[in-house]
Amino acid sequence: MQIKGGRWFWVIVAAMILAWIAFPALAAEKQTSKSKVAVVNGSVITQEDFDREMSRVLRRLASMGKSFDDSQLLAVKKEILEGLINGELLYQESQSKGIKVEEVAINEQLSTLKKRFSDEAEFKAALIKARLSEPDIRSQIKKGLAVEEFITRQFVERVTISGKEVRAYYDSHPDSFKRAEQVRASHILIKVDPQANVLKRAEARKRIEEIQQKLRKGGDFATVAKAFSEGPSSAKGGDLGYFSRGKMVKPFEEAAFALRTGEVSDLVETRSGYHLIKVIDKRPETTIPYEDIKDRIEQYLRDKKVQKEVSLYVEKLKENAKVERFLAEDPP
Repeated sequence: MQIKGGRWFWVIVAAMILAWIAFPALAAEKQTSKSKVAVVNGSVITQEDFDREMSRVLRRLASMGKSFDDSQLLAVKKEILEGLINGELLYQESQSKGIKVEEVAINEQLSTLKKRFSDEAEFKAALIKARLSEPDIRSQIKKGLAVEEFITRQFVERVTISGKEVRAYYDSHPDSFKRAEQVRASHILIKVDPQANVLKRAEARKRIEEIQQKLRKGGDFATVAKAFSEGPSSAKGGDLGYFSRGKMVKPFEEAAFALRTGEVSDLVETRSGYHLIKVIDKRPETTIPYEDIKDRIEQYLRDKKVQKEVSLYVEKLKENAKVERFLAEDPP
């Protein structure tokens, strides 16, 4: 996670706003109530605010294959509410410290968001669908940039990580810096629908066998792949780049890792169809050298330290804040 210059916080805010626009809140489709779920020192967090964030988080978790029972879902809801409260507290603190956000900075970030859409009309249509207005987006950008600046001044610029800490982390987490055995391979694919009948499968097999004969007669693998492969990598001569075990379907993986560098496989059948595989290079399992990874470790440790300090700071803010919560605990 990028921390330097505080940009990591804006990245989170931008992703959240884009998700709101791209994926309108599921709950908001059923209700547009402006009822409040929390009040933080007099500032209201509305049901719509909560519903949008809940929708975003649930979609992300669903994409990871996670599902929840009612008690787990309630825990997620409470965590989301606390996140919104924490963000509001940090924004209020940024304002108490006199942090101002220039309009030019807001315009710049809004322009960046708009570039995700084909034109202004598509952007406005997405806003309408998400029940958002451009002022809503500008307000969220303003808050995000203000909190980002506050965190940068208060924490990021003050956190230091020594070389000793970096080295100690590297030495105490050896498994984290192992690079698994990798193969760089190219392939030629003739597609076959998994439901194809015997005749269709025979036709596809005949085509891949004809291609195999071209290679055996001295045909260049990349050239033949560009001409005949039906896979998405055909434009690159079939090159799939480097991959480790577990990244490809089992028959393909077993064939690729069994080949020597420069060797071409016999026919390999997968659910996608018939393949011919050529191994271009192999990398044995290695440990990433300390000099190659130390900057990333330092960034990681800095990130963790900032997150910890921000969390402790927010808890202290809560002790002196008036926070009212109105989140219903009934399952949806």
